[in-house]
Amino acid sequence: MSNQVSNEAHVIPLRPEPVRPQPVRTDAPEPAPREPLWRDLVGEVLRRERLAQERTLRDVADEARISLPYLSEIERGRKEASSEVLAAAAHALGLGLGDLLSLAQGELTRHTGAGRRTAAVPQHPYKPYNGLCLAA
Repeated sequence: MSNQVSNEAHVIPLRPEPVRPQPVRTDAPEPAPREPLWRDLVGEVLRRERLAQERTLRDVADEARISLPYLSEIERGRKEASSEVLAAAAHALGLGLGDLLSLAQGELTRHTGAGRRTAAVPQHPYKPYNGLCLAA
């Protein structure tokens, strides 16, 4: 019996091989557009309403008792605001919370093209509900 040691080393790469880009297929279907986030929609509505009233962020933030930077982040869709904060911002703009949510739902409908379904999405056996639904 001989104890021969191989002179070959087994190399384990520390970094994976770079991924080569795949050629673009022209016959592939386009991916469905990404649905907007709720915080983006609410922020759009708040900003649109504030600008329509020709009010400043400072004015609305002071009336709602929200910090100006936080209200700015809400309007830009960077922060998920609580229902209390959203209600305060809505009331500062002369809206109720229901009004704000209804307008945001309208934005969602506009962005997604309500009623539009593709063949890739399986049809649900129940009728779609086209009203406003909130969960706590």
